[in-house]
Amino acid sequence: MKDNEMILTRLESDSIGEKQVPADAYYGVQSMRAMENFSITGARLHTEMINSLATLKKACAIANKKAGVIDPKIADAICAACDKILAGEFHDQFIVDPIQGGAGTSTNMNANEVIANVAIEILGGKPGDYSIVHPNDHVNYGQSTNDIIPTAGKMMVLTLLEGLEDSLKLLRDALNKKAEEFDGILKMGRTQMQDAVPIRLGQEFYAYATAVQRARRRIKNTKAELYMINMGGTAIGTGLNADKEYFGTIADILASLTEMPFKQAADLIDATQNIDSFAAVSAAIKNGAIAISKIANDLRLMSSGPKTGFGEINLPARQNGSSIMPGKVNPVIPEVVSQVAFKITGNDVAISMAVEGGQMELNAFEPVVFQCLFESISMLKNAVETFIYNCINGITANEERCRELLDQSVGTITALCPHIGYARSAKLAKEALATGVPVRKLILDHKVMTEEELDTILNAYTMTRPGISGKELIGK
Repeated sequence: MKDNEMILTRLESDSIGEKQVPADAYYGVQSMRAMENFSITGARLHTEMINSLATLKKACAIANKKAGVIDPKIADAICAACDKILAGEFHDQFIVDPIQGGAGTSTNMNANEVIANVAIEILGGKPGDYSIVHPNDHVNYGQSTNDIIPTAGKMMVLTLLEGLEDSLKLLRDALNKKAEEFDGILKMGRTQMQDAVPIRLGQEFYAYATAVQRARRRIKNTKAELYMINMGGTAIGTGLNADKEYFGTIADILASLTEMPFKQAADLIDATQNIDSFAAVSAAIKNGAIAISKIANDLRLMSSGPKTGFGEINLPARQNGSSIMPGKVNPVIPEVVSQVAFKITGNDVAISMAVEGGQMELNAFEPVVFQCLFESISMLKNAVETFIYNCINGITANEERCRELLDQSVGTITALCPHIGYARSAKLAKEALATGVPVRKLILDHKVMTEEELDTILNAYTMTRPGISGKELIGK
């Protein structure tokens, strides 16, 4: 800006005093104060939170118009302003930091001021002329931060969860596809990082898909509580200053606008005091994240090497793995998936503390709850998608290496117990460990079984499913 250039402002006032606001701004004095007070994350409100607020304020204007407590022209202008925001306009006017004191009052007032000033322009006025449309008296009529913010937060979370559920379904399907591809590959199963008994590689991937589906189901089940909202409760759930007709219709109007089954909570005081539904969502997201991180851990182990580790599978090479070691390729996608799980776990702790920290008729810590939740949902969705497209889809199996490790292990001895007994099996296992001679060769050398019998018992499907007796296998 040149020295002779001037910033045009308008003078606004609130209960604190007067303040200059940029003349072309659609936010107002309360938003300005919040921006100055809460320079915390350096971020702005999530786009979906802005859209949720605009949809909710539109629902309130419709309900107040039907109740006859707001001039229809003003209500229509508020609705038109909300529609502009929902179309992507004026998002840059939401200037407050997501983490803030005041239980979200700054966010609510930022929305009220922007919507009011856009509505003022629609009605032919200039921003700041609140005699035409007032942020509190019109846009916020019959409402409180304490019912607006938790409801908008639930709307936001529900919208984001749809995308996460879709991504988890894609991950489940990708793992199931690999399970089918690898179904006939026999390998050594491991418990406590030691050789256990044989398993099919496809079975491992099918188990991963089952874990992902369970995580998806848990997340889906938490949504029922989010549909219960405290709109109409105003400040503490008693409904002070809410018109009776507005009170009775706001939840249904919001449900109609969003096509989501929102219902007014049976106990609005409880719904205003307590936000444990968000803790339930966070826990489900965290559980899903750590389950997927466990899958990532397994993939790193199975692909380790490539020459000196397990080397049972190959992960797609995504980028150079070292600035000093030529040719090194690291499992970067599973690594980032685990790091996301670590961050989500930290967010879950923060959410738990915030949910517990409420006092009396309100929980003032919703802003940090929403910021952490929005971050966790978005991060997990992004991590899942890179996991699918940059890792899972490109995994290949080293069938020969799987068979080599299996043959070198004494774990296959367990499959022989029903046929030759535990004691004899243990003796052969001890000899194999002491001499380094593979179990299969020892059995044939000692003429314990014929090659045909051994091939039958050590078949990939025979060794990895229950219900087949020794007599059925070798006629004894």
